[in-house]
Amino acid sequence: MVIDDQAEVISFLSRAESFGGHVVRVDRVETHASVIFLTENRAYKLKRAVRFPYLDYSTIEDRKRFCEAEVEINRRTAPMVYRRAVAVTRNGGGGLVIDGGGPAVDWLVEMERFDQSTLFDRLCQRGRLDRFAMEDLADAVARFHAEAEVHTDTGGRGAIADLIENNLASFAEAAGGVLDAATVAHLTEACRRALDGCGDLLDARRLAGSVRRCHGDLHLRNIFLYEGQATLFDAIEFDDALPVIDVLYDLAFLIMDLDHRAQRGLASILFNRYLDVTGDGEGLAAFPLFLALRSAIRGHVSAAAADSQSDDDEATSVRVEARQYV
Repeated sequence: MVIDDQAEVISFLSRAESFGGHVVRVDRVETHASVIFLTENRAYKLKRAVRFPYLDYSTIEDRKRFCEAEVEINRRTAPMVYRRAVAVTRNGGGGLVIDGGGPAVDWLVEMERFDQSTLFDRLCQRGRLDRFAMEDLADAVARFHAEAEVHTDTGGRGAIADLIENNLASFAEAAGGVLDAATVAHLTEACRRALDGCGDLLDARRLAGSVRRCHGDLHLRNIFLYEGQATLFDAIEFDDALPVIDVLYDLAFLIMDLDHRAQRGLASILFNRYLDVTGDGEGLAAFPLFLALRSAIRGHVSAAAADSQSDDDEATSVRVEARQYV
């Protein structure tokens, strides 16, 4: 749900002159939760003034706090990208300026721009992902998980039960004629039954240290190549609970994403390499549920994102993909 009008800020950031005389072009990328403005050397992410059951950027204070958190959290894996949180301010003449001395109107995450052609979703589209890329990625994810902070006081059965119900609430808010209500109800009930079958396993994994501060949004679009190495970025910052999850649930997003893109062979290589490196095969009984939850999340996020698209054709495409995920 959109809470505030950011049209003035979006218009300002869409103009090249807003970034100084060295910028000649600004490209714009829109999601349900942010608008990203790309110059020749920088990327500036504006968090939308929205509120969803799983995310709240509704106030300028929230957006400032989460911009700062995004920089801190993502420096774990991509310190070369994340520069700072910076304000859009009002100048004495009433206009807007980036990092001026006047009052803050909104906040941005300022990043170094990397080669967008090295994003893994684009490499996948061009058929450029192979066994070696998947093994390198599996190694990177395994290292990240091994170093991530352990949490034994959260996660397990209770967290997954909350997630299933949160998905249901998000479907109710985002569906709006996009998703079939009967299909959503069937999916929700199937997830509840699956949790009944693996809840004890999830609690045991929590106590054993498998619940950690993970990435939380680990799909192909949030990975790029830096100096030939798979690099993770754009981890969840807006909720401390959402990325504190079972490491296999973190991995499940990648596996689901590859499968959704008809790349089951690559998914198998990634999955088996990760298990070879970590030896973490005990959680496999929960993996079908993890995959279903990841696909459900993409379904309601895509349904919500359709309403945020300024291009009608893009909105239609996003709605179709939402139905495919569900």
